[in-house]
Amino acid sequence: MPTSQKQTMISVEAALASLIAAARPPLTEFCTLEDLSGRVAADALTSQLTQPPFAASAMDGYAVQFADMKIGATLKIIGEAPAGTPFEGDVGAGEAVRIFTGGVVPPGADHVIIQEDVTKDGEAITIDQEQPHARNIRAAGIDFNAGEILVSKGERLNAVSASVLAAANIDRVKIYKKPIVAIFSNGDELREPGAALKRGEIINSNHYGICALVRAWGGQARYLGCAKDNIEAIKAMFDAAKGADIIVPIGGASVGDYDYVKDGFKEVGGQILFEKVAVRPGKPTWHGKRGAQTILGLPGNPASALVTSTVFLKPLIAHMSGQLNHNAFNRALTAAPLPSNGPRETYMRAKIELSDEAILRVRAAPKQDSSLLRPFLIGEVLIKRAPHAPACNADEIVEIIHMNA
Repeated sequence: MPTSQKQTMISVEAALASLIAAARPPLTEFCTLEDLSGRVAADALTSQLTQPPFAASAMDGYAVQFADMKIGATLKIIGEAPAGTPFEGDVGAGEAVRIFTGGVVPPGADHVIIQEDVTKDGEAITIDQEQPHARNIRAAGIDFNAGEILVSKGERLNAVSASVLAAANIDRVKIYKKPIVAIFSNGDELREPGAALKRGEIINSNHYGICALVRAWGGQARYLGCAKDNIEAIKAMFDAAKGADIIVPIGGASVGDYDYVKDGFKEVGGQILFEKVAVRPGKPTWHGKRGAQTILGLPGNPASALVTSTVFLKPLIAHMSGQLNHNAFNRALTAAPLPSNGPRETYMRAKIELSDEAILRVRAAPKQDSSLLRPFLIGEVLIKRAPHAPACNADEIVEIIHMNA
């Protein structure tokens, strides 16, 4: 059976510092543009060319000199410039080149008059509409220039980053490796969804949300299964996670007679670095290390598991994958009064509301018990409450952390 001992409870700040200090440094690899979304740049990415690389027409019409733009003036058409086939020559006074959107604006032209503003007669056009100023030309480099930094080191790339980088003539990118996060549940009472439950049994639900969050945060989730309440089953789970960067046991973290996870971890050569955190919900959160692996043990209570994964696992994944601002909080106004807080740092499930003035407000769920999952259906943020924080009124500033982003 587990051995009982006095456990020191540390602050959230100290727990995060311990996790980051014990974590392996970010590792790098190269990937193609097709696999870029959601990855983190390991180097600053600079454009290999100017975009657009030449002055380009923004409209279908005629490349001309603006000085010729007088109603009734007639210009001679001297050639054309479709996209991809530049006109070989200059545009002089009284001349026009038929041009199409994306075509190279020939030297000498400083204006594109749209085709609807002229009358074409054979090889000449007549100006029908007043032209208030030179326009309809996209200058070279209006988007970006060769050598310009497009993505900073540590910036997470999104779904359209590949298109931008491709336009900059970049075909592969040095990125940080996704940390592999091995997750397992623990408990004889746990059954999978769809099972016919006997009295005392519950559904094994925590890992579904945590695995999804790991992927959203930039990690690679690997669920190992549910371990029974015995030392050998726990040791087998740790052995199965040998290739992972982070191991996340869920449950079995308290001091009951059937909580074997930490003892099993010690028997496979693990070192426990802290065993309790002054956080609500989630006091039994613990941290250990085995070789280069970081272990973050989460409580089995559903809300506790999801909240502590957001508070501790999210910044840990961000650190290992080289992301900037991996522990950043945002600020918002609380939509309703909040009670005073106790001695533990508290994270309240809340939903985002936008006022008529487009001001970000958050409303805490009315029930915050650590066993409740339903508040997560409407809440996508956590409100952080400092230890012993006094009660606050509606429209006061609070710190928040987004769960899914």
